Amino acid sequence: MTPIRLIKGFATVGGWTLASRILGFVRDAWIAAVLGTGPAAQAFIVAFSLPNMFRRFFAEGAFNTAFVPMFSKKYEAGDNPGHFAREAMSGLATLVLALTLLAQVFMPWLVLLMASGFAGDERFDLAVDYGRIAFPYILFISLAALASGVLNATGRFAAAAAAPVLLNIIFVATLWLVPVMGWDPGLAITWAVPVAGIAQFALVWEAARRAGITLAPRLPRLSPEMKRLAIIAAPAMLAGGVVQINLLVGRQVSSYFGDAVAWLYNADRLYQLPLGVVAIAIGVVLLPDLSRRLKGGDAEGSRHSYSRATEFALALTIPSAVALVVAAVPLTSALFERGRFGPEDTAATALAVAVYGIGLPAFVLQKVLQPLFFAREDTRRPFNYAVVSMLVNAALAIGLAPLIGYIAAAVATSAAGWVMVWQLWRGSRGMGEAAQFDTRLRARAPRIVAAAAIMGAAVWGVIQLLDPMLQMQGWRYLAVLAMVLSGIVVYFGVGALIGAFRLSDFRSAMKRGR
Repeated sequence: MTPIRLIKGFATVGGWTLASRILGFVRDAWIAAVLGTGPAAQAFIVAFSLPNMFRRFFAEGAFNTAFVPMFSKKYEAGDNPGHFAREAMSGLATLVLALTLLAQVFMPWLVLLMASGFAGDERFDLAVDYGRIAFPYILFISLAALASGVLNATGRFAAAAAAPVLLNIIFVATLWLVPVMGWDPGLAITWAVPVAGIAQFALVWEAARRAGITLAPRLPRLSPEMKRLAIIAAPAMLAGGVVQINLLVGRQVSSYFGDAVAWLYNADRLYQLPLGVVAIAIGVVLLPDLSRRLKGGDAEGSRHSYSRATEFALALTIPSAVALVVAAVPLTSALFERGRFGPEDTAATALAVAVYGIGLPAFVLQKVLQPLFFAREDTRRPFNYAVVSMLVNAALAIGLAPLIGYIAAAVATSAAGWVMVWQLWRGSRGMGEAAQFDTRLRARAPRIVAAAAIMGAAVWGVIQLLDPMLQMQGWRYLAVLAMVLSGIVVYFGVGALIGAFRLSDFRSAMKRGR
């Protein structure tokens, strides 16, 4: 079996994720222009968040955390991995189908669970209607997540990473058709959600079939392997539930502050660009790679994978975090301020962007640290850490809301992220050489921070210089482009000069080949 090339895998997944996030920006900016931050926009955000919340709970988070290491080991050993994948798919499909049917009945209560501040106004009825339409997305995207896990475990990253692009293509096409066909915009984009789920599942199912794993449906059965999968997945599912509770608390707090649900959603979309490109790439590639190396007793190889993943994360995340804090207002204005999204929405959203930016490195480092536990089939300790993080999040979000309003939700999210990282790092100290940073990373990490700080100062200077252009409707896009390009040039130039990284590292990562 050809070993996974770690950085090449990061580049493949990160590249497709970047394409998806760029299309996602087009989607979100278009939705903001069409719906603004009013009732239909907030109802759609809650409706779309419901299946995504349960998806992360059941499929991408808990289920795949347990499934990928077990499937990887069977695939390496040639121990009928296709049979195991089909059994897992049947069990997951049964569980999620039952959840979908229950959600149709209890949708009003689910909406209240997500945003009780909607009760008594038009947002509530819209969210219930939209929620019933959008929720079946969870069935198709959960099955797509399992098929993606199969592909990732076999070292095939492209199709699974490309699938989210389909979601955004379908959204953009729907938004384009809205005025042409005379559709209601809120209903139209809500119907696009399950359609996109079907398309995503079809893409990765076909890719898995071509890889030699046909995911045909069958009657579920509780075999010994499925019992073991459930035992391993249960703590991870609980941990995923804790993460979703953090999101619920934030949305509940924001639902009581005017248009804050939309402000925080758009801020989330902005910081999700670097988070998605880096964290998703690391999480997808590192877990199966570590699982393979640990199974083979390759401690030095595991250490190398862990260190390179951390280095990759820091090199791309630290400057992104600095940029989000320094340039929150011009970035938000350029991306979202048009149509019904006005200057007051920009100011409120930009504040949340800056606060999320402070937490961005923590959100990414979690994706580096968690595979150290999951590759060892240890899902219990991450669950315990997530509970502590949840309590910190709830205490800060609820406790600070009367003092600082909606932004308490963003402050709590970032603080809880750093608490989670500290716990994961502390818990990994007893894992031996495989969980230790190598000499190269220890030398480069402080230089990465220094290069990012210099870049931040340069970007701030460019913002001051170009401030008149940033205030002009037509010229602001050129000014933001100049700001971004100057940041890139300064960061990579200074970073290469002081030894934070070598530019050849990035060039080699982008080369094709196995």
